[in-house]
Amino acid sequence: MNKSVTKAIFPVAGLGTRFLPATKSVPKEIMTLVDRPLIQYAIDEARAAGIKEFIFVTSRGKSALEDYFDMAPHLEAELRKKDKVDLLAELKSTNMDSGAIAYIRQQRALGLGHAVWCARRLVHNEPFAVILPDDVIAAEKPCLQQMVEAHAETGGCMVAAMEVPPEKASSYGVIDIKEDLGSVVSVNGLVEKPKAEEAPSNLAVIGRYILTPQIMRNLNKIKSGSGGEIQLTDAIDAELREGRDVFGYRFQGQRFDCGSKAGFLQATVAFGLAREDLHDEFDGYLRKLMTMQTAAQ
Repeated sequence: MNKSVTKAIFPVAGLGTRFLPATKSVPKEIMTLVDRPLIQYAIDEARAAGIKEFIFVTSRGKSALEDYFDMAPHLEAELRKKDKVDLLAELKSTNMDSGAIAYIRQQRALGLGHAVWCARRLVHNEPFAVILPDDVIAAEKPCLQQMVEAHAETGGCMVAAMEVPPEKASSYGVIDIKEDLGSVVSVNGLVEKPKAEEAPSNLAVIGRYILTPQIMRNLNKIKSGSGGEIQLTDAIDAELREGRDVFGYRFQGQRFDCGSKAGFLQATVAFGLAREDLHDEFDGYLRKLMTMQTAAQ
């Protein structure tokens, strides 16, 4: 029986330069999608998948992340005094139990592989998840929960995968498929940002991983690769070279790249329309806006 996955690493040390000047003082992960920050969507997804221990790999200037998950006694008292029960419940859902969350500093920006490696002493000899909060996934069953359920059957390493247009392949790590089993794909290799004509498939890796503790040992041995960074892809490739299993998982859901401005705006529209309390007013506004644009043409 494969070990259950109860730990997750959240690499959140990036500077968020694509969102300057906002990220001059506000960590990108705290930027709000409708009415909750990106990091809250990632935490909620992890909780739904059975994650009990949350490991944040941060950097200087990220103290707002720590404050967000702390209790806010004064604010809670004010809401209680004003009998705002629903808001109080929403606020309490953001609190994390003492000891459930840990913060590790990535002191040098040496890539995703290095960020994951920074948490090696907290992972010990257990499988663990990695969640990139930039990738927000709207799904009936949360993406990581789908993966954890599949991983219980397959073991090994597992990466979330989605099909992309061939011309977009150069923006992703792409799976070289060994055997296509439907939702689960046996992986022959991973190619980091290939040219469109050299991509082995159109199945791209996105920001959800379930990894074995061997990955940390692989990262120990890896020297800087593409872009002078330590690549997580290289550590996963090492598993394949050693004959161990790596799988891709075609998740059910829609992924939004909230690391880009366009993706963030698209997610805002999609999540806004999905909210019962906002749908009618927001949908009406969007329809009116499209009518005005059509008339102007």
